[in-house]
Amino acid sequence: MSAAAARRRKQQQKRAAAKSGGDDNDPIQLRLDSLLQDPTLPEEAVAYEALQLAQSAVRRNVKIGNFARAADVAYSTSLALLVKSGRVSVSSQLLAVLVQVLNETHTECTEEWVGRFSELDAAYRTALDKDGSMAADERGRLQRLHLQFLKKALKWSNDLGTVRFGATGMHALLGDHCWNMSCDEAVVGTEAERKELAAKIAAQNEEDDEELEDEDLDIGLRNEAVSHYALAEKVSIILEKLKSLPAPTAEEQTMGHICLPSQRDALLTRSILVLLAIENLRDARTLASSFLEEVETSRTPAELKKSYLDKTDGKAPSHIMFICMLVRICEKDTKTAPLFTWLVRNFGAELGTMYDPEVIKTYTTKIGRVYFNIQPPPSMMSMMENMMSQFGGGGMGGAPGGMNPAAMMQAMQAMQGGM
Repeated sequence: MSAAAARRRKQQQKRAAAKSGGDDNDPIQLRLDSLLQDPTLPEEAVAYEALQLAQSAVRRNVKIGNFARAADVAYSTSLALLVKSGRVSVSSQLLAVLVQVLNETHTECTEEWVGRFSELDAAYRTALDKDGSMAADERGRLQRLHLQFLKKALKWSNDLGTVRFGATGMHALLGDHCWNMSCDEAVVGTEAERKELAAKIAAQNEEDDEELEDEDLDIGLRNEAVSHYALAEKVSIILEKLKSLPAPTAEEQTMGHICLPSQRDALLTRSILVLLAIENLRDARTLASSFLEEVETSRTPAELKKSYLDKTDGKAPSHIMFICMLVRICEKDTKTAPLFTWLVRNFGAELGTMYDPEVIKTYTTKIGRVYFNIQPPPSMMSMMENMMSQFGGGGMGGAPGGMNPAAMMQAMQAMQGGM
């Protein structure tokens, strides 16, 4: 064989190896595999070398069309860096590459991949909690990075999966992470700082002339958490979270209060609105009835009904009574549209004090359209669909109409067979 023929044969073998993955002979992959087994992997320099090698291996596999291998390398290396090195900051960079590759290669969202994300999430939180020397600012930064990672993964599961609004398992992961962040002072600050921010949000709801950076506030994170739990159909988790929160204070129950409602009641209302907006009446009813039986023990259902329509007792209408009636109305037909309109408008002042009232308005607008064929204005329709597509929610929509308290009482008595 001539020297030229030998060279051509060698080049053909290299190309064939590249097309088949060629991991057994790929020096980058071999070095990466060696580093992931190296006892010095916890050292920062070694972990960063593994990161760079993994990024090169992923790019190479994408270039030669071996998409499954590219995603596997990003996943397995991220998990190894978290479990074996504990380097959260290093691994977070590769996690971002993983979501990017899944999107770029149009990899389908499967139950196996949802399980893999669950493994990565657990390993990330474990590694973060084990590092007792980490500064609070850095911990908060890494928590927010992970939140963005999970949101991008959820979007991928929505775009390339089969479940409307994204895989339920991804929503459950996001719900857990948002709730955990809301309890982490590295993210939300001290109790005094949270109270100060809550007061500013309440003032903003009144004046609405100032933009506040409140995405890390515990109220916002918990609202996001219960929304994801609702989309994950995790009603039992929502109920347990609500049980852990304090009952409303006297100020929060006062008629015409300007402060935010109690977190417990506001999160209940938001959860029910999300469930109804995505047409999950079964879980909405379960959550409402379970809350009434297990959590709201300060007043009987009869006392709650009486107070809801009594404008002289000085108490704000209760959230549990509002959502119980809302669920019962949604179980009827479109003829109850005037009752829905009256109920939402009557509770409008309370909805207006909730966190992010425009999102609340979007939810009630969607509910009015789905259950009662109440069509919003075109401008509101566009905003509603946009927010729902982002797993957001709404508020105080509905067409004009009226119903007096006596008629409302009659309707409530007719529904007593429900909740």
